[in-house]
Amino acid sequence: MTPPARTRSVPVVRVLSQQQLGQALAAIPGAEPRVVASGNLATPRVLLDVLDRALQRFRLFMLAAHGPLPDREGVIYETPFVGPAMRAGGERLDYLPMRLSLVPRLFATMRPPDVVLLHTTPPREGKVSLGIEVNVLPAAVEQVRARGGLVLAQLNPRMPYTLGHGELSEDLIDLAIEVDEELPSPPVRDTHDHAQRIAELVAQLIDDGATLQLGIGQVPDATLRALGPRRRLGIWSEMISDGVMALDRDGALDAARPIVCSFMFGSDELYRWVDRNPRIRMERTETTNDPARIAAQPGMVSVNTALRVDLSDQAGASHIRGRVYSGFGGQPDFVSGALHSPGGHAVIALRSLHEPSASSTIVPRLSEPVTSYQHTAVITEQGCARLFGSSERAQARLLIEHAAHPDARAALREALAREPPVGGGKLDRVEALAER
Repeated sequence: MTPPARTRSVPVVRVLSQQQLGQALAAIPGAEPRVVASGNLATPRVLLDVLDRALQRFRLFMLAAHGPLPDREGVIYETPFVGPAMRAGGERLDYLPMRLSLVPRLFATMRPPDVVLLHTTPPREGKVSLGIEVNVLPAAVEQVRARGGLVLAQLNPRMPYTLGHGELSEDLIDLAIEVDEELPSPPVRDTHDHAQRIAELVAQLIDDGATLQLGIGQVPDATLRALGPRRRLGIWSEMISDGVMALDRDGALDAARPIVCSFMFGSDELYRWVDRNPRIRMERTETTNDPARIAAQPGMVSVNTALRVDLSDQAGASHIRGRVYSGFGGQPDFVSGALHSPGGHAVIALRSLHEPSASSTIVPRLSEPVTSYQHTAVITEQGCARLFGSSERAQARLLIEHAAHPDARAALREALAREPPVGGGKLDRVEALAER
């Protein structure tokens, strides 16, 4: 990123004490400034605490925010992807239904930032790195600088220095504090049998030379383990985790292709592996989530999950019982891009039952907002429903017979009989073959 011209001749980060920074923040104009902060596992907690003490009211914009966050009257949460720290925000949560690829346009138009809080490395050779979280932050920095707002950094020596669009000239940072703190890692969970079964079915759709996008969780982790024998794989993904590091060490990845992502969740070992690693290219969201760039990847296989899938192959991943749980995220971007990639697949992988409620995740019709649709396949531990190219009625039958839990199939068949798809009639020969 090329910085605008500055008045000072020597670019250097001005490091303050927390007290000095608080005094500077108290002078921010506006009744309710918009503050964009690093999200996911890169939350600049100390910076947020200082800001919370300095400002009576502000709007906090973060992606997939993990706590703790300032939580009081006067703090309004804004996000297109709700993380665990914002789910209980109630009326103070301003959810923005939006593809992540369009968030930079949001900063440039409807919701420009007044302050940006970053969690970065200390300066090295005139630059800092955003480390494990790039995402929409470069766009936020550009827009806040264009408005004359503030860019603040929490300089952490434990943040890995990653290469790509997360490298910023230190001249872009107005003020900073130094904080030496460990980066959080997601909890390690035992792999369940259902995840292993789903992973095996997903892996059958992935050939040598394919390009992968996967999220985090038991199924993506198990899928990456199942792909150890593959060769010349590429990674073009919103995020990566330890499974990608393991694939690289197994020799499954194409050494000639960079590992492209926008943020990461993982262990200390992963963070050490990515530090100054030329194999890792951290890109901004406009690049990683651009459907056209995704479609240009050879054999792009996008593997996402959902809370429910209905018999019209509509996946819902954002709401539970009328309340927002997460958001669109990158799922619609990657589903669309993967379907246009030569040899690509858009896969939804989920359990057939929601265990806490013992309810089917394959339902007759979604009652919540739709996140994505028209997938290549829906895979559960029960099997793989290959849907692309089948009629609506055939898709419904495939989902019932190959993806739904056996205990739910009778009710789903009855629902299909009561409300058949428009134009549904006798199955033609192609659809009959697809059901086998």
